[in-house]
Amino acid sequence: MHKNMDTTRIQSTLGRRDLLRAAGAAGLALGAGGAWAQAAGPWPAKPVNLIVPFPAGGGTDAFARPLAAQFAKTTGKTLVVDNRGGAGGTVGASAASKAPADGYHLFMGGVHHVIAPSMYPKLDYDIEKDFVALALLASVPQVVVVNPRNVKVADIREFLTLVKSSPGKFNYGSAGAGSSHHLAGELFKIQTGSFITHIPYRGAGPALQDLIAGNVDMMFDGLGSSAAHIKAGRIKALMVSGSRRNPAFPDVPCAAEVGLPDYTVSTWYGLWTPKGTPADVQARIVEEVRKLGQSDDIKNIWAGNGAEFGQLSQADFGKMVGSEVRRWAQVVKASGARLE
Repeated sequence: MHKNMDTTRIQSTLGRRDLLRAAGAAGLALGAGGAWAQAAGPWPAKPVNLIVPFPAGGGTDAFARPLAAQFAKTTGKTLVVDNRGGAGGTVGASAASKAPADGYHLFMGGVHHVIAPSMYPKLDYDIEKDFVALALLASVPQVVVVNPRNVKVADIREFLTLVKSSPGKFNYGSAGAGSSHHLAGELFKIQTGSFITHIPYRGAGPALQDLIAGNVDMMFDGLGSSAAHIKAGRIKALMVSGSRRNPAFPDVPCAAEVGLPDYTVSTWYGLWTPKGTPADVQARIVEEVRKLGQSDDIKNIWAGNGAEFGQLSQADFGKMVGSEVRRWAQVVKASGARLE
């Protein structure tokens, strides 16, 4: 009898232990489920930080600010524009590569960041390996702009005659060594047989302000950041790159018209997130960006800046990034461009 009682007691104890284990397991499952539900909830659930790797007032900023305003309208959440300029956009890119991969830390870079691997041999990040390419936000042609007080010419042909006859007399500002502004200038010099001195800045914004003030003579700028100043007459547009005129500035000739058919340089801007960001969060971000691009406000602002909103899929944008890295490596090698 004692034996049977002991057996019953043992079975009862084991039963209670099993129940406790089961309850604990259920609690863990519920906890995990709750955490999963929270992680998989609607995005954005809080403000999103957007690193813009150039100072305020430049081309990247000119597209980031309207996006932030529209983002707030459509989501009710803030897109915080975090300007971090320096070293041709690589300082901000480095910081972005180390940010949490949670969907709340994004990076708005562009053509500068596919040039950088060929110009900065000791980068502490890899634009293809440490980021996930999300979306092409805007594409805009480069424009040759001059300070009309410093460079008194009627058109691009007169300008070419002037700079060829006075090697080194004129200079051009850029967003920094290795930026698209810099490489656009070097490509222009190769194709026109001219020499213009390069003056690097910590971003297109400061360079543009010095151009307006007359402290530099010219720039090879993205049309987006120069557009308002061209319209206001503070700077003069001589030529847009590529094979067609831009609808926003129909009176400005394109490169092909003036005997430079191979001068095809565009400034484009894209959105990245640190590697490791969950795929479902990536998909939500891409979908939200698509909605932003369809809004009338963004369409009108982009058109006014001579830009088009990107129509590539996420996969195609990723392929474009890789292709651009290799294309600009060839330009850097051919031009002999280097850090100054």
